[in-house]
Amino acid sequence: MKNKKFLCLIVFVLLGKIAVHAEEGLSLDSTQAILIDTTTDQVLFNKGADEKMLPSSMTKILTMYLIFEELKAGRLKMEDLFVVSEKAWRKQGSKMFVKVGEQVKVEDLIRGVIVQSGNDASIVLAEGISGSEEAFATQMTHKARELGANNSNFMNATGWPDENHYSTPRDLACIAKKTIENFPEYYPFYKEMAFVYGGIRQMNRNPLLYTMPECDGLKTGSTEEGGYGLVASAVQQGRRLIMVINGASSKKERAKDAETLMRWGFAYFISPLLFKASESVQKADVWLGNRPTVEMAVEQDVYVTLPRHESKNLKMEVKYHSPIAAPIKAGQRLGTLIIKLPQNKEREIPLVATNAVEKIGFIARIKAAFYYLLFGHN
Repeated sequence: MKNKKFLCLIVFVLLGKIAVHAEEGLSLDSTQAILIDTTTDQVLFNKGADEKMLPSSMTKILTMYLIFEELKAGRLKMEDLFVVSEKAWRKQGSKMFVKVGEQVKVEDLIRGVIVQSGNDASIVLAEGISGSEEAFATQMTHKARELGANNSNFMNATGWPDENHYSTPRDLACIAKKTIENFPEYYPFYKEMAFVYGGIRQMNRNPLLYTMPECDGLKTGSTEEGGYGLVASAVQQGRRLIMVINGASSKKERAKDAETLMRWGFAYFISPLLFKASESVQKADVWLGNRPTVEMAVEQDVYVTLPRHESKNLKMEVKYHSPIAAPIKAGQRLGTLIIKLPQNKEREIPLVATNAVEKIGFIARIKAAFYYLLFGHN
């Protein structure tokens, strides 16, 4: 057999120029931040994303994850009623303003948590599901680990300050992403702008809902020690970004940082589709097969995320042994597509046979071998 064959493909993406600053020049008031492109799960911006922080009311995205899970499993219904305990009623901070002893529909409590950021509503749900807020908090930590948020620990359903209640921007982004992916039927609650309960109208505190039509969630939070934070997500032309910021000095700075970072992510980066699932990337020669060649294809859609101005430097290389010996099964791994990204980063993607190739019979093999000796190929 011949040595490995190297085929280089160069992709040129024609894009308009855009005047934006690179990450180093992006100034945020927030002490921590992360921005992720969910198309490729690539981190676009990282500022202390793995450092522990007080998650404040951003905790409630995990509280709601557990509620959504109960609803999806059929163990809970929107019209179910939960009784408001004295503990829930007395809880300070942001409120839905439920009354002790009152029976409240789950659907109203969900809006009370998401739109109004009600600590009281969070406790009512936690107690209704697990019997106590403490038991529910234990479930929250277990669920966080299950989702891949391994650097978090939860002591309550509200985000109320506790030295053992902590998370990281990366973990909150992970929980947000799983919420969006796993509960598309319930996620629209996060985009609701206002909710009226008991004659009290409260507006959603997420500032991006008012300044970016592309934004569809998720949750604000603030504590005196930890500052102001936000978990947010937005979609532009089918491309979703998830952002977490924390430690902003005020609501105004939180809103400014959130919009700056989100708009920067959409403007500075692109995530083009290079190949569709099952699309042929390269044709390879076959040795002793009933077909002279076989198509090699990717199994899944292939996207990359990179700065717009570096798109012209994107290169791809196909590696495989040539010729490929028959028999070949459809779906058999034949080679590797290597995508060469800026800053010397690479991605390797398997290439598989699009169709089967049978091995030719004995006489035909003798003829092919003789032909190969004379001409160097079959």
